[in-house]
Amino acid sequence: NRIISGLSRGALVVEAGERSGALITAIYALNHNREVFAVPGNINSPKSRGCNGLIRQGAKVVQSVEDILEEIEDFQIKRPAPIKPVPTNLSSLEKKIIAKLNNEPIHIDRLVTELNESPAVILSGLLTLELMGLVKQLAGKMFVRL
Repeated sequence: NRIISGLSRGALVVEAGERSGALITAIYALNHNREVFAVPGNINSPKSRGCNGLIRQGAKVVQSVEDILEEIEDFQIKRPAPIKPVPTNLSSLEKKIIAKLNNEPIHIDRLVTELNESPAVILSGLLTLELMGLVKQLAGKMFVRL
């Protein structure tokens, strides 16, 4: 619990009884100067007493993801980079390959099947596109468009 709270930016307690291990983690988070967040619960439920107690002691109330994101400084959601425009000087094969690729990795075998070409032909086209900075090869013969 101590290590987890030390490595994180904060601790979110969703449900906790009065003697819950989640409360121990929240205490460690406070000791590490981390934010502590709690989801409020039913005041009559024993499983909500820990969260409600944390809120009473100053934990940030969480009702949505945005509540957490507002509190954590310099937190940025990674968005995929915009896809580069397709140059006009590509061969017909390269245009077909690039049309099949996007931000999601695709395996070479799928390209071979969908484009009805040999692996050597597809790999040659992919290499050309990679040298042009339009495609990137990932582990396991997976490819993505840049």
